[in-house]
Amino acid sequence: MGIETTRADRKVNKELREFPKATNTTSRSKPRKSRRPQKKTSPVQKLFQTCKEVFANGGTGTVPSHEDIERLRAVLDKMKPEDVGLSPDMPCLRTQGARRTPEITYIRLYESEKFSMGIFCLPPSGVIPLHNHPGMTVFSKLLFGTVHINSYDWVVDGPSYTSAQLNPSETTAAARLAKVKVDSDFTAPCNTSILYPADGGNMHCFTAVTACAVLDVLGPPYSEPDGRHCTYYREFPFTSFSGTILLHARV
Repeated sequence: MGIETTRADRKVNKELREFPKATNTTSRSKPRKSRRPQKKTSPVQKLFQTCKEVFANGGTGTVPSHEDIERLRAVLDKMKPEDVGLSPDMPCLRTQGARRTPEITYIRLYESEKFSMGIFCLPPSGVIPLHNHPGMTVFSKLLFGTVHINSYDWVVDGPSYTSAQLNPSETTAAARLAKVKVDSDFTAPCNTSILYPADGGNMHCFTAVTACAVLDVLGPPYSEPDGRHCTYYREFPFTSFSGTILLHARV
């Protein structure tokens, strides 16, 4: 998803930022005769390590193997709110005033040039606008609550329409035909959803039916220098072809 950090809840478990660090393999110190029992790997640490392996050779437009996708999906499917220190009664998820636009909280867990991990916390009626994920593979796990998802993929070799054809006052960009991939409510617990560079609903919009939290893994993450710019879109009804809609990039 493509919204920058708003504010992070300070009660998030410290464990989220304690990922394994590289060890110094050139150390000359003698190994200890006795070692302490290793701590059990936490769900967040396991997620981090799996992402690190799955996206090790990733880049723009590179999709992990089917085996790696299923491996990461299996880890995410088991993630629970308590694994990341979240609950539906967090202050940032309370219903806000009717005249205020619901504020969305983004908690950044980790980000590198290979992948990113983060959580979107949406209060009731909170909306993450329709946006794309250029050259990216994205895993989204609903931790709790109910969210409505609209997602689309571009129609290959579909016609383009100038803005003037849609609205004479707008003449700077073109609208493209997109096909509807998903238009449904999802309630936790549910399976992890996955989108790909060219299919799976690469452009999506999230609307919170109830307070909810979505754990996102992006591989690779957004990057302006690498051509992975987040673009937001407006939707225009289109009745000429069933199951399609016109999307116009916001300037």
